[in-house]
Amino acid sequence: MLFVGMIDFTKLDYLKVGNNRQRRAYELISKQRFFEKMNFYSPILAGTVPIEIDIEGSDLDIIFEVDFRFEEDFLEDLMFSKFIPNDRDVKVEYPIINGEKCIIINFIMEDFPIEIFGQNKPTRKQNAYLHMIAEHKILQEKGEDFKQKIIELKKKGIKTEPAFGILLGLENPYEDLLKI
Repeated sequence: MLFVGMIDFTKLDYLKVGNNRQRRAYELISKQRFFEKMNFYSPILAGTVPIEIDIEGSDLDIIFEVDFRFEEDFLEDLMFSKFIPNDRDVKVEYPIINGEKCIIINFIMEDFPIEIFGQNKPTRKQNAYLHMIAEHKILQEKGEDFKQKIIELKKKGIKTEPAFGILLGLENPYEDLLKI
């Protein structure tokens, strides 16, 4: 599922030649061989960092396919990956999103906020990935001025999808972006 720009977001290579924050993210993830160790769960870096609309404090969103019948295996693999710190600053939640159980794990690593998101759905079909692909396509079509307007809205505290919704006149940006 590649659009204009032909970036394969399922691999991390594009980060090596990206902006400073993307290169730092690549170093952090690759030095730990995190994606290799967690490959069974089809990890993808999603969100704002891959498409260069992140702001200071934006987290690295890493999505996974997690079969909750084997949730213990996923958590064990995460711990053995040594990517997640073993301390009190790790927050774990189990929200129900669109009727589906999910796991969200938040922590800080080397000054990067990290969010691990697991859902029992292929990562390429998760909304985080689909939104990122649609947003990337829009950014490619609309250009640098549009991109800067998104970043300015984000700096004012507006989340990514609503920022796109404001600029594109979308009634429900979370759903409407999935149609692009």
